[in-house]
Amino acid sequence: MGRTPKAKNALIAKILVHLNKIDFRLEETESDVLGDAYEYLIGQFASGAGKKAGEFYTPQQVSKVLAKIVTTGKSRLKSVYDPTCGSGSLLLRVAREVESVGDFYGQEMNRTTYNLARMNMILHGVHYRNFDLRQEDTLEHPQHEGMRFEAVVANPPFSANWSANKLFESDDRFSQYGALAPSSKADFAFVQHMLHHLDENGIMAVVLPHGVLFRGAAEGRIRQYVIKERNWLDAVIGLPANIFYGTSIPTCILVFKKCRENPEDILFIDASAYFEKAKNQNYLRDEDVNKIVSTYRQRLQEEKYSYRAPLTEIEENDFNLNIPRYVDTFEEEEEIDLDAVAQEIRKVDQDMVETDRLIRGFCEELGIEAPF
Repeated sequence: MGRTPKAKNALIAKILVHLNKIDFRLEETESDVLGDAYEYLIGQFASGAGKKAGEFYTPQQVSKVLAKIVTTGKSRLKSVYDPTCGSGSLLLRVAREVESVGDFYGQEMNRTTYNLARMNMILHGVHYRNFDLRQEDTLEHPQHEGMRFEAVVANPPFSANWSANKLFESDDRFSQYGALAPSSKADFAFVQHMLHHLDENGIMAVVLPHGVLFRGAAEGRIRQYVIKERNWLDAVIGLPANIFYGTSIPTCILVFKKCRENPEDILFIDASAYFEKAKNQNYLRDEDVNKIVSTYRQRLQEEKYSYRAPLTEIEENDFNLNIPRYVDTFEEEEEIDLDAVAQEIRKVDQDMVETDRLIRGFCEELGIEAPF
């Protein structure tokens, strides 16, 4: 765009003058053209940014699933919070699912991404008084202590490192569980942090790697406490592999509520086989999103797709939440008729005898030695 600030400004000014001559007919559309254009550019940048893209952008269809889940049964939200907000697209997606959101809260460690999020808010028409985004490490230096939020969403970095400092054992976010998430896998530390900030009437949805469903040791103790002692886990949703930028691993969504309408069971959904395959990446179609959301909202049971597991069954499985334990997707192979196969082999052998005789005859006519 130019080597000096003066040259860059001159070019930008020239572009703005040209754009000003175009009638975009903004009054004829209900969509947020400027905000949507900005989010589109973020998405395009993410798709070409490789592994680092996962740090700031959640694929739109996954954001839609999370947003629809946390707004279930609500038309207005007092507040929505994302402790790893990236570019802010997930917070804004939640706002699209309800009539209004009072305030947006978020925290982001990377300064550049934090600035992206603030611009994203402003370009989507969110007044600066209605969002409180902070730049700091969420686990080590939480910035919204003492606050509770009606909707909590996040796509935290998968299996990230954190200090797991012994001092955190007396931190209100972690003290009640009797265990800290391992320093090499902060997944449950983010879950504990988010649950600490979840209001009594709120819903929380978080994207995590499948390891959180079955890993033992400290993670197993935290999982057992959340299910057995608190009964906060509402649903486990398995997503397809290769739908996130920078990683091909399959992921899951955990849904939590502190006041559950269905406290006797946990809903398991296996949506791992429902996706569209693209050139380098898989993605959820609208029908896949709608199937997940409607199954969750109505708590439907469908063979090879969803199952309501009683808490007693989960306890019998030692609080292992691995989805195939609850949703059987095994497809039986067609039985093979061995008698028919034997007859087919005998027929082939008979045909080969006739074929060999013909070849021998041709070889004799040509005066050459037969190959057998």
